[in-house]
Amino acid sequence: MPATIDVTVHASQFPESARHELLEGLRARRIAPKFHYQSYKQAQLWLALHRARSPAWLDPDCAAVYDRSFAAAAAMPGRQARLIGLGCGGGYKEARLLRLLAAQGRTLSYVPCDVSLPLVLASAREALKACPGLPCRPLLCDVALAGDLPAILDSFADGGGSRIITFFGMIPNFEPDHILPRLAALTRAEDLLLLSANLAPGPDYRAGAQRVLPGYDNAETRAWLLALLYDLGLEPGDGVVEFSIEAASGLYRIVADFRFLRQRALTVHDVPFAFPRGDVVRLFFSYRYTADGIPPLLRGHHLEVVEQWITASGEEGVFLCRKKSGKF
Repeated sequence: MPATIDVTVHASQFPESARHELLEGLRARRIAPKFHYQSYKQAQLWLALHRARSPAWLDPDCAAVYDRSFAAAAAMPGRQARLIGLGCGGGYKEARLLRLLAAQGRTLSYVPCDVSLPLVLASAREALKACPGLPCRPLLCDVALAGDLPAILDSFADGGGSRIITFFGMIPNFEPDHILPRLAALTRAEDLLLLSANLAPGPDYRAGAQRVLPGYDNAETRAWLLALLYDLGLEPGDGVVEFSIEAASGLYRIVADFRFLRQRALTVHDVPFAFPRGDVVRLFFSYRYTADGIPPLLRGHHLEVVEQWITASGEEGVFLCRKKSGKF
């Protein structure tokens, strides 16, 4: 990493915007997932959880699936390639793709984009380790709120070239009818969109979701989710994190709720909150899709799956997409 790096901050991540969204979430008892990634401590807990539980780290076949998808994306024509990592997280997958593109002798640039400053910086670091001297434009931004993101990314032209947009592991944490139009608006006819989704394995959809529940219902996930509540002033013993499976939007999703075991009062950003015993706050949700369900869902938002790769376990899939009107 260079001694300094410039980060562009979108208004969706300005302090007043984050303050308003957090307070509204506490009032509604539904906290946006973004607030679990904001601090360096939260980012480190999430990275530790990812390494301990994610198939991308634990399942060699999952890593191979991603590598096959990278090879397919790297087959795009042109000497220049611009990679945009939406929800880039730690940036390990994007760094592998950049390394492959660089080996082909392409001129590259990279825009790591996330709601977490620590993760945006981590992703930039991984990219620069993979490709020293890489033009890198980190963007702190909430994809779900930034309606002007297509124009902002267009302004990061960096000399033009074909664009590969990645959206790894992010779709499950958004309401599909909200995030998919955003993705469609970002993706131009000549772009490649490479996304992954957590899947429910096997022929029985609900049983498949139940099968992967231990990947969430564990000590690492609890430590990560509770970090936010402890930072807000709660203490161990105030409540418990409960995991369950629920139906929503015609799909199944895994949810994590915090249930208060005793009455608590908090003041957050000078606003008082009272939580009676038994009160429940939604901390997190993750939709579990099926491999067969992803293509028609994307098609309904003018995105066509060109190629897909599903792990042997059936728990993760990677999908290479284009705008429906585009040619591949």
